[in-house]
Amino acid sequence: FKASLSMALGLADVVQSYSGGIQLDTMFIDEGFGTLDPESLDSAIECLVDLQDDGRIVGVISHVQELKDRIETKLEVSSTNKGSKAVFRV
Repeated sequence: FKASLSMALGLADVVQSYSGGIQLDTMFIDEGFGTLDPESLDSAIECLVDLQDDGRIVGVISHVQELKDRIETKLEVSSTNKGSKAVFRV
């Protein structure tokens, strides 16, 4: 997971440097956190917070409870008998 995140960030930097001013300000990460030990999870979260502090929008899709507990603003999607339900929590 850490290697994939590093490659994605590096590739975004390369694309931006060759694109004539296009900025890639949004990143979505789908799962991957479940394989991390607690120290690696802390490191990954710190990296994502740093990206957010630098002005990027970071979206995370995860079922890892510790990660969900540490993210303040959330769009939570759950299933109901009538379909999906989405709730935005700040």
